[in-house]
Amino acid sequence: MKKVTKQFNKKVIGDCTLYNADCLQLLPKLESVAAVVSDPPYGTGYVGGYNRKGDTIANDDTLEVTTQALKLAKPLCNGNMVVFYSPRISPVFYKEMSFLDWYGQIIWNKKAPGMGGEFRYQHENIALFGENLPIQKAFSLYSYYRDASEHPHQKPIQIMTQLLNILDADSILDPFMGSGTTGVACAKLGKRFVGIEIDEDHFRTAVKRITAAYDQPDLFVENNIMQESMELNDAVKT
Repeated sequence: MKKVTKQFNKKVIGDCTLYNADCLQLLPKLESVAAVVSDPPYGTGYVGGYNRKGDTIANDDTLEVTTQALKLAKPLCNGNMVVFYSPRISPVFYKEMSFLDWYGQIIWNKKAPGMGGEFRYQHENIALFGENLPIQKAFSLYSYYRDASEHPHQKPIQIMTQLLNILDADSILDPFMGSGTTGVACAKLGKRFVGIEIDEDHFRTAVKRITAAYDQPDLFVENNIMQESMELNDAVKT
């Protein structure tokens, strides 16, 4: 069984501050940030099959904890949020997030169908919230294969890096840090990061990955950002 912490455990790596803690307890104690960028529990734990290792995600049966956490985080970031969610439960997600100001949406094409019944989704959604979300020019579609090597719901580093690259925000909060991909992207882009993860094993993975991100620059990610910027500029010109 997964170990879930009941105590705060803090780790500072460069400009990244990581907490092994329950975000509902910790969020009221944190200082303000420019934006929240998070991949929270989807409330789709009933679907199953996300990870061949059989790992489960804490609080993934409903959107209850996700909603509570984002309500607590709203005053910390002035409502500026980038939040992944599942198209399987879009109506429920829209209802639960009605306390936030809708800005727009990015679609992540995973290039392969997910688990489920006869109707199998090949994409996930990324909601953009904030009355004055500090977003720059960006495409509305990202296409990358999913990566679950470190976490059942792990996101490709390219997606998180591109999302942070279009945000004019120098400090990022992730209440559901998981294996730390958002923190890895922040480390590579020179942004301050605050991450919270309740699962002890995932927290240790995040510490390992973010430490490595500071030690080993990722030229592939940097080149990917440059390529998207060039493509976007070309599209705007035409």
